[in-house]
Amino acid sequence: MTPLLEDALMDRDLVHRQTAASAIEHISLGVAGCEDALIHLFNYVWPNIFETSPHVVNAVMEAIEGMRVALGAAMVLNYCLQGLFHPSRKVREVYWKIYNSLYIGSQVAVVTAYPVLEDEKNNIYSRPELVMFI
Repeated sequence: MTPLLEDALMDRDLVHRQTAASAIEHISLGVAGCEDALIHLFNYVWPNIFETSPHVVNAVMEAIEGMRVALGAAMVLNYCLQGLFHPSRKVREVYWKIYNSLYIGSQVAVVTAYPVLEDEKNNIYSRPELVMFI
């Protein structure tokens, strides 16, 4: 079934991509223990975040939400961090939309997955309570 969804997500037809993204959302919510296959499919879902068709955008966002539930917020955050500060405004808008959805859906998991930054003279980025807990 995975090759069929791969082909549909790479197809030029918007309806095929929308249907595949919707199917992946439902598969990711119903499958447990198949993280390798889900990550593989997530790599095909992710390039579709830049679509302009409202139906495809909605289906892709729902597929990403399903992946958040199945794979965890940290995995989706790793994909999302790369584009939050992109030079292009259009790219940033899409990535911030995904990040805001991710933050609303699982705040605690996102905070624990933030990268570790060194403290500066005027800013303190360390989280000692989190480090003690882990």
